[in-house]
Amino acid sequence: MSILGMAIAVVAAGFIGLGFVAQQHAAFREPLEEILHPRLLLDLLRSRLWLTGIASMITGQIIFAFALNMADVAEVTPVLTVNLIFALFAAHVIYRERLGRNEWLGALLLTGGVALFLGIGVPHGGSLPGVHSPRWLAGGAVLALVVLCAAGGLHRDLRVRAMLLACGAGLLYGLQDTLTRSVLLVSDDGFSRILVTWQPYGLVFIGALGLLFAQSAFDAAPLRISLPATTAAEPLTGIALSIVIFGERVRLEISDLALESLGLAAMVGGIIVLGRSPYLGKPGERAAAPPDGVEAR
Repeated sequence: MSILGMAIAVVAAGFIGLGFVAQQHAAFREPLEEILHPRLLLDLLRSRLWLTGIASMITGQIIFAFALNMADVAEVTPVLTVNLIFALFAAHVIYRERLGRNEWLGALLLTGGVALFLGIGVPHGGSLPGVHSPRWLAGGAVLALVVLCAAGGLHRDLRVRAMLLACGAGLLYGLQDTLTRSVLLVSDDGFSRILVTWQPYGLVFIGALGLLFAQSAFDAAPLRISLPATTAAEPLTGIALSIVIFGERVRLEISDLALESLGLAAMVGGIIVLGRSPYLGKPGERAAAPPDGVEAR
């Protein structure tokens, strides 16, 4: 694994995490009726704070592209999980977001679990398939899961809906990472080659859709509820697609499988811990009321 690529990915995660904090703080002010509606993005375009968050995230994505150009998706994508730590710490310092031992325990379990699960079984080898290869249909399967996340959140309380929307955003971001890697590989044959392939146009569409899902999750619930599922789903999606699309191979030794299972258990435990954090509702939310002793926003 490229140590320099990992270091660059950590820097990218810092910018992305800070960007998430600014975006969530702006999106949480928007009405619930705009969840998954393009009008949400149009309204946020008038927010200077949100634009600052987007600029930070784009900076992180550009830096991450350099990491992807030095290593495979499966090697550097797990490093992005530390954006959750950056985001929670920034929210605590800047916005006085209440974070107790459970929040930090959940964040560390989730981040460490994903990193262990993906780091031990990191795929290797593989190559870019043809433009019209049936392997790309795996992206369609990811989009189907995204639709299920959106549909599953209907008529549910905001915490559940936010987590499902965040999961959908993570799925889309994982697909975005895969497409970014493919565009970089195609560019090795010359920049003009990029313009005659479908991947860059698909990248723009998936990026915009992922942004809508992420902002909708941020609109529905605080950062500690709306971000963890994205943090977990993005690298898992990226690793799965790198195996299916690029044909990368994974380690299947008994000792490796045991550690991968431990990482998966830690990841699930982290999500459960974070999911039980004190719920903060929003005025007018009808599906669920906040717990006793917690004021609604």
